Amino acid sequence: MSFFVPSDVSGGLYFLDGNRVKGEGEATFPVYEPRSGAVVAQCPIASPAVVDSAVRSAAAAFPEWGTKTELERAQVLHKAAGIIRDNLEEIARAEVRCNGKPIYEARAERAADCATEADCCSFLMLTFAVDIASSADTLDYMAGIAPAVLQGDSMDLPGGPLTRFAYTRREPLGVVGCIGAWNYPFQTCMWKVAPALAAGNAVVYKPSPFAPASPVLLGEILTAAGLPAGVYQVIQGEGETGQALCEHPLVRKLSFTGSVATGQKVQQACAAKNIKPVTLELGGKSALVIFDDSEVKSAVAASMLANFLNQGQVCTNATRVFVQRGILEEFTNALVKEANEKLVVGDPQNEDTRVGANINEGHLNRILGFVESAKAEGGTVLRGGVRVQPAGVENGFYLDPAIITGLNDESNAVRNEIFGACCLILPFDSEEEVIRRVNNTTFGLAAGVFSKNLARCHRIAAQLEAGTVFCNSYNDTEVNVPFGGFKNSGHGRENCPDTLKAYTQTKAIYVNVQDSLEHCF
Repeated sequence: MSFFVPSDVSGGLYFLDGNRVKGEGEATFPVYEPRSGAVVAQCPIASPAVVDSAVRSAAAAFPEWGTKTELERAQVLHKAAGIIRDNLEEIARAEVRCNGKPIYEARAERAADCATEADCCSFLMLTFAVDIASSADTLDYMAGIAPAVLQGDSMDLPGGPLTRFAYTRREPLGVVGCIGAWNYPFQTCMWKVAPALAAGNAVVYKPSPFAPASPVLLGEILTAAGLPAGVYQVIQGEGETGQALCEHPLVRKLSFTGSVATGQKVQQACAAKNIKPVTLELGGKSALVIFDDSEVKSAVAASMLANFLNQGQVCTNATRVFVQRGILEEFTNALVKEANEKLVVGDPQNEDTRVGANINEGHLNRILGFVESAKAEGGTVLRGGVRVQPAGVENGFYLDPAIITGLNDESNAVRNEIFGACCLILPFDSEEEVIRRVNNTTFGLAAGVFSKNLARCHRIAAQLEAGTVFCNSYNDTEVNVPFGGFKNSGHGRENCPDTLKAYTQTKAIYVNVQDSLEHCF
């Protein structure tokens, strides 16, 4: 289908009532292009009044969409998925401008498409779906399963079906509020919007101010596919805007992806003026455990995937790489060699770039701060850990990925989420020891285990306190597999049938089929 992907954000960064608009607000925030460091726009911050207007428009549009059948809604979502696939290259390049990730990551249907036959990561990448094409998959998946998953149940009751029975209906909630992340702006938006729309809800979406453009483009795609005006709204802003969305009485559910600290505020705000369910996908301090019977080449591949995709700005990233002492030296040398050969830092629009720009100056400096604290606490930086200035994009936010050894479990970099390309190699001796050390964190998003002994992998996976465990792989992501965390990494799940159900409410209906009814008094 013919569809126009804007080359800049001059048309505005709000999407209201079926149109891209510039928005209104006295205060603004700067919109940066990470690859160049340039300010490309000043975006108005939505006041509580603007939030209220967007929510009320969504509420007014909801009945038309919510009363359609699952199949009718699916037709629109499948058409939107087709538009994404037909315009994959242009949408991928828009995502690069928004986020700074390399074009090869943004466009790839599967990460295997980014690997050569000689690439040590090839076999691991076969199931790793990324970014734009996987977003189309999410639309197709949620639209496809909705007619079956959202069906109610019929129940016989005492007395038999000739006297009475009950049945249930799964009904949309109404207006759903979503607050998205900046590391995968198009994909994380889709993970929330696709199930919400497939279930019949209207959505008001607030992107991160660090990456505000991609959700607006999604609005244009959905509208081109036939979504009624007002069913999907995009507002922009910072903390005050998010709080107004969380507290709005017409918002019936809130889904948030971001930090633990902000997630706590979101949960509190969602109980301030009315009670609404909340899905929280928060941070992580994940670990990859590599036993000495592992194939070193494959373990290195997993460590590359676990630390350096998307400039290390991945919530599941395993910055803690625990390596059994028997292969510690061999593994460390192999990882440094592979990183030196493969991690080409440069303009993310270039085809050979493998490490693009970090999201902004502040975040880059935060990562560099962790590198400096690691040095101060006795760590040795084996490679990287410094800012670089690639030719032509010298003012962008670039870091040469770091590999660090020599830290203990109580050091700042090992305890706290870095959210950047810093791989910390930590030796261990026994299975019991490493399980205890991996679980010694307030986070619980993901973990990985590498061993040729599959019984050991299953045994350890059952003991790790994480929402996702990868055995002999890392950072696989599929639309039909639940994604979410334990402990402070959040609650609720993205993807999978349970996610679709979470955007509905269950109504129980009792039916008396007798001609009369008697009371007990």
